Amino acid sequence: MSLETLWLGLLGLLLAGYFVLGGYDYGVQMLHPFLAAPDGRKEEPAGRNAALDAMAPFFLGNEVWLVAFAGVLFGAFPHLEGSLLSGLHPLIVALLAGLVLGNAAVQLRGRADSARGRRRWDALIVFGGALPALCWGLVVGLLLHGVPRRADGSFHIGAGDVFSPFVLSCGVTAVLLFAAHGAAFVALRSEPGLAATARRLGAGLVRAAAAAGLLALLLTLFGAGASMTNRTTSVIIAVLLAAALAGAWWYLSQGHRVLAFAATCCATLLPVLLLGAGHYPYVLISSAGAGLTIGEAVTDRATLKILSGFGIVVIPTVLAYQAWSWWAFRGRTGHRHPSYF
Repeated sequence: MSLETLWLGLLGLLLAGYFVLGGYDYGVQMLHPFLAAPDGRKEEPAGRNAALDAMAPFFLGNEVWLVAFAGVLFGAFPHLEGSLLSGLHPLIVALLAGLVLGNAAVQLRGRADSARGRRRWDALIVFGGALPALCWGLVVGLLLHGVPRRADGSFHIGAGDVFSPFVLSCGVTAVLLFAAHGAAFVALRSEPGLAATARRLGAGLVRAAAAAGLLALLLTLFGAGASMTNRTTSVIIAVLLAAALAGAWWYLSQGHRVLAFAATCCATLLPVLLLGAGHYPYVLISSAGAGLTIGEAVTDRATLKILSGFGIVVIPTVLAYQAWSWWAFRGRTGHRHPSYF
């Protein structure tokens, strides 16, 4: 395996890790109003805080994966970064705005003095989860379909590119998938009453995500969807994604919370694998000309060797921190841990 391919794999690992870890943050935020208290109270549902408490110990720590992904993209793939940030500028700005608003709303909701104030923060919490999830889905859809890349390597997306049926179906699939992932996470971490509610929501969301994903697949089969370089690999990954969704639905329906969460983790990371392995050796597919190969996108080999020294230290540190945080805050909320928000 070449050094360039190794760094591309690392880039994909970081993005997949963020989809898994940041994905359940998005999901919990989106489901926040629907996770009522187990005893059915309506005034200030305790279940809502319990759902947020499920992700509280990991909340901002999960953003480390996004920061690390951006760092690798800037350092190891400057030509890809230049094309993506300029071409996808509107979606990236919307994504970051959603992240900032959502993070602020989650932490400030507990300071509201009235029910009306809490409802306003609740709306921002949902918005801060749904908007980034939608934007990530649209970005994945655009990259799978191909962007209108010009001869100089730049591209600009318009409304017609974003609101095409395939890209929109990918956006909706991402929203539903992250919501289902969040439900599986709450079912894993919360006390039994709230976990049962989350499992029921999650099973329905998995079915909806599968239906939206099926639409994207049908559009691809009819030539209006993804443009894959490695079709056999893409078919294998698509089958694995379908199996992960089927497993997630079954385990949620049967109450197997650990296996259900493992299945939704697989379902959220597989789209990243589809982008990388399905397009290899291209890192950017063009709908209007030549695509960008890994050799054209990567920095020079001397820089990669220098970056590798940092990567050997930083990546294991990130993984060790994530493993420690999950171990330190293991168990269900409300049983071993206090309220965080």
